[in-house]
Amino acid sequence: MSETPMPGMAKPATPTPLLGPSVVVPGGVVVAPAVAAVAAATVPAATVNAAAAAASLASGNPNGGSSTSVAAAASQAEPDMKGWLLKWTNYLKGYQKRWFVLSKGVLSYYRLVVPTSSLPDSNSLSSNNALMKKHSKKLKKNQAEMAHTCRGTISLHGALIHTVDSCTFVISNGGTQTFHIKAANEVERQSWVTALELAKAKAIRAMESDEEEEDNTANTIPSEELNLVVRELTVRLENLKTCYDLITKHGAALQRALSELETGDDLANKTKIVSERATLFRISSNAMINACSDYLQTAQTQGHKWSKMLQHERDQKLHLEEMVEQLARQHSHLEQAATRHRPNAATSASDDEDNEFYDAQEEGGSVTQEDSSFILNIPVTTHHNHRRNSNDATGSSSEGEDGNSETQQVLVVAENLDNMDVTDRISVHSSQALTPTLANQSKVVRKRRTRVPDKPNYPLNLWSIIKNCIGKDLSKIPMPVNFNEPLSMLQRLTEDFEYSEILDKAAQAKDTCEQLAYVTAFTVSSYSTTSNRTGKPFNPLLGETYECDRTDDLGWRCINEQVSHHPPMAAQYCEGRGWRCWQEFTMTSKFRGKYIQIVPLGYAHVEFPATGNRYTWRKVTTTVHNIIVGKLWVDNHGDMEIFGERNAKGVKCHLKYLPYSYFTRDTQRRVKGVVMDSSNQVKWVVNGTWDSKIEIAPVTSTSGSTENPVYKTGNYKTAWTRRMPPPDSDRYYNFTLLACQLNEPEPGVAPTDSRLRPDQRLMEDGKWNESNQEKLRLEEGQRARRRQREAEAETAAAEGRPYPPYEPIWFGKEKEEGTDNLVHVYNGTYWDAKAKGDWSKCSTIF
Repeated sequence: MSETPMPGMAKPATPTPLLGPSVVVPGGVVVAPAVAAVAAATVPAATVNAAAAAASLASGNPNGGSSTSVAAAASQAEPDMKGWLLKWTNYLKGYQKRWFVLSKGVLSYYRLVVPTSSLPDSNSLSSNNALMKKHSKKLKKNQAEMAHTCRGTISLHGALIHTVDSCTFVISNGGTQTFHIKAANEVERQSWVTALELAKAKAIRAMESDEEEEDNTANTIPSEELNLVVRELTVRLENLKTCYDLITKHGAALQRALSELETGDDLANKTKIVSERATLFRISSNAMINACSDYLQTAQTQGHKWSKMLQHERDQKLHLEEMVEQLARQHSHLEQAATRHRPNAATSASDDEDNEFYDAQEEGGSVTQEDSSFILNIPVTTHHNHRRNSNDATGSSSEGEDGNSETQQVLVVAENLDNMDVTDRISVHSSQALTPTLANQSKVVRKRRTRVPDKPNYPLNLWSIIKNCIGKDLSKIPMPVNFNEPLSMLQRLTEDFEYSEILDKAAQAKDTCEQLAYVTAFTVSSYSTTSNRTGKPFNPLLGETYECDRTDDLGWRCINEQVSHHPPMAAQYCEGRGWRCWQEFTMTSKFRGKYIQIVPLGYAHVEFPATGNRYTWRKVTTTVHNIIVGKLWVDNHGDMEIFGERNAKGVKCHLKYLPYSYFTRDTQRRVKGVVMDSSNQVKWVVNGTWDSKIEIAPVTSTSGSTENPVYKTGNYKTAWTRRMPPPDSDRYYNFTLLACQLNEPEPGVAPTDSRLRPDQRLMEDGKWNESNQEKLRLEEGQRARRRQREAEAETAAAEGRPYPPYEPIWFGKEKEEGTDNLVHVYNGTYWDAKAKGDWSKCSTIF
């Protein structure tokens, strides 16, 4: 039979009958059966099998199969979806036409140089050849410019995708980026939403597989891995040596046959011998080529793996060098600062402080009389665009338009501090005046515990965990419970209401600006426990809830629910005496080796129904220092803007949390701010520290210029004072009294309540090893449920039907007042369900 040679291979010799019946051996060479038998007996099996791969490579098909794999590979480079959509830019320009491209889990949009109105749509281009030729040059130019004119991107692995109306949908990654997009019709909108949901699922899977590969690569024992690689390469090298011996042998035989052919006797028989020797030499050569290819492939595969491990170690080395360099610089600065300030230092300073690295000062610092006067820079903004600008400032929809960055400098001067009304100060200062006690309650109050079991002392190799976590998102680091405290994030959010008596006082205020001053003090009080609480709360599972009903003694009750997993998001609703408060809490966090930085996203709200006043704010950044060396300590810093809505519209407070610094004369952990009315006139001053107390004072007179006004204040009164934890609280996670009671078992709660979470309960009981095992089991169960939802979504997309996203039980999505953002709002059904004992809507998550 005839055989067509593979591309790049020599055509078989013409006198095939001299060789007898032909067979085909790997490599596409036609040989006689006897020669094939010789080849099978002499060529190693591995190289014979590898010959098929070499033949397929020579044919232009590296997969050794159908050429459709090449087309499949090419199709993977194509974007998942692309097209023209309308995107919100700002209030001046509204929605603008942009070219969107969805590829590899990232949504990008472009603004081309050529006006979009001059470009034909896809239908006209496909139906009119003349028009296509006319615009082909423009299209080629635009496609070349697209790579250089990307206006913004958003990664979908942690994005929230929701629809606003029949044509509009919103994509947000939790607050740092938000795209408001409008399609031409409902069908186009649903197509994009479906494609985005599928791309999000694929991005999450790809991210997790990459992280698992990184962890497996980083955790591989080098000696075992090295032995495996050496053994495999040794086998490949032996194959190469065998092929080399065969080539030498058959090459010498071929040379002898050619020499004998020149003698001229029995030409036909000698020609046959030469042909067979040439065939054997060709087979040996192909086997050598295949063996080289196997060796090269193995070396490249292992080389890639070892390169990644080497790069990983290099990165760790660089991070360590940076940290050591920072340590050296800070040590030098501290020595210089200690030298400068040593004459003024207290003589009772402990010698042990010299052995601690960059530790913060002790708690309880107070504002001195000199601190009562201060200078504050206030950003000049208008209320109308505040909420929209808050999104734009973090990269949502402004497309590069600069916001209003002007500031106004104000000077606050305190008067008559020595003549302060002590009676008023004590009445506001006293916690008994605002906090209900057992003595003044007419009904029986449940007796609650006052502490939790002591924290056990378990040894932990800190660096073995931290070195593989540098640069990753904090919520994606598989931390053992040794770093935790036996509370979930939902319970930690409930601690915001430890000083709810401040809101009770605010509800009684008649003046709106004074009310906002008390609300400001309440927002500061939520940070008081961070000064000595460094444990990480448990990450809630999707659908996990937490209720806290303290109406019998503290006068409030709240319900929390984890409403999203990617990104992690919790919703909270609380109602008290004359006020109600709610928030949607999510955050972005990064672990940088030396410190952890947590940036809260989302807004918190408080409303006073009696007056219709509502106030909204976003929390400031929290940084945990000395992760590697020294004593852990926490700092809160940044600017907070609290602004009024509804009946309090126009009223606002600008509050500044000063970052901790050893090289400042200011009080550490200082907080200062001003409350302004609707005409931007300062009416109240807020001053204090976030770990001790907050004082407020009314403005009595104004002087100075319009650009740099000077405000004189009346007597300060204490709006909030921290209740210090018990002296032995360091034995049980530095919990306050309320924190000790949050995880106390309680009957009648939902089956998804954080109190029933087994790993958290085991940790509180001191069984940390069992807690770590339960934690892994719960996290794997959550991943399995998510994979199931993703598989159902892909099946629904393949069948062309919409797949409903996950919906919380006790909260629903509603459009936020004044914006197009959808936020989770309490639906008012939890307490009714608890009264009936109906938990049929709850799923099994523990």
